[in-house]
Amino acid sequence: MPTAIAVTSPELVLPSPDRHTPTAAVLQGVAQSPKTSAARTASSLDDALTEMHTLIEHHGHVIVLCPASAPPAVPHRLHAIRSVLESDRIAIVRSDLPPLGLSVLALQLRQLSICDFSPGVLACAARLLSHYIYAGALLGSVAKLDRVPVSLRSHTKSWVPGAQFAVLAAPRPELVKLGGEALPAGPGFSTKLLYAAGQLAPDWVVDTLAPAWNAQGCADVELPADSPRWWATGKVVEFAAAIPDISVLYQLVSSVRREDCHWCGLELIGDRCAFCAAPMPPAAPEPAVHALPRGGT
Repeated sequence: MPTAIAVTSPELVLPSPDRHTPTAAVLQGVAQSPKTSAARTASSLDDALTEMHTLIEHHGHVIVLCPASAPPAVPHRLHAIRSVLESDRIAIVRSDLPPLGLSVLALQLRQLSICDFSPGVLACAARLLSHYIYAGALLGSVAKLDRVPVSLRSHTKSWVPGAQFAVLAAPRPELVKLGGEALPAGPGFSTKLLYAAGQLAPDWVVDTLAPAWNAQGCADVELPADSPRWWATGKVVEFAAAIPDISVLYQLVSSVRREDCHWCGLELIGDRCAFCAAPMPPAAPEPAVHALPRGGT
């Protein structure tokens, strides 16, 4: 069985593009309301433990994608599950991507899970792939936006009736007021653009942004429930452009040098193990080369 890709909310699960791509496991017992009773919390923890144990039994390893914006109770619950199960087969991957961008990342990991990557490499690939996802939104206001740097001038302009802004959150923050010719910097590689409309029409995203970014396809998906909170407004059309081709994703991950984690032994790419969080030790310094004395051999 392929490594399980799990998410903390059903809205982070995009439809599979083909019959080979497995769906993501939704951890129903992780997200908790602040008003949940103590008895219900204990019962939910038991359910979550059973749920995670079943995933480990069926898949061997589990990679959990958790939004960095999630309430503290969510990662706390995930670490509690890992601790109680005393399992080193659970990777908890936090991500700063906005909701639709994180959904796309989960889909890419699901696609790669059927390839020959080891669990450690697959989990570490989440950080690598995040750099190739262009995630942003068309917003009717940036007055309360605090996840992307917003200048005082932009704050002032957001109060003008009818003003709209194109905001890029990843891979680098950028904000552009619509009305001129400026556009957020797009990817220099082939992508498919997904968009999810809230209380704004998606015309600009479909008719202007997608062609300007040379998107090789454009598809409408449902707006994640957390998007209005993440973008601080319901006047939003969230979008994410990413590599859709599994063969390109495979080559991208395969091109990175692999190492063995000195702590848990799993394969990894990058500078830190996604399962045990151990950093790669610094490279050993090159031995000093001493010149031979004159007449030496």
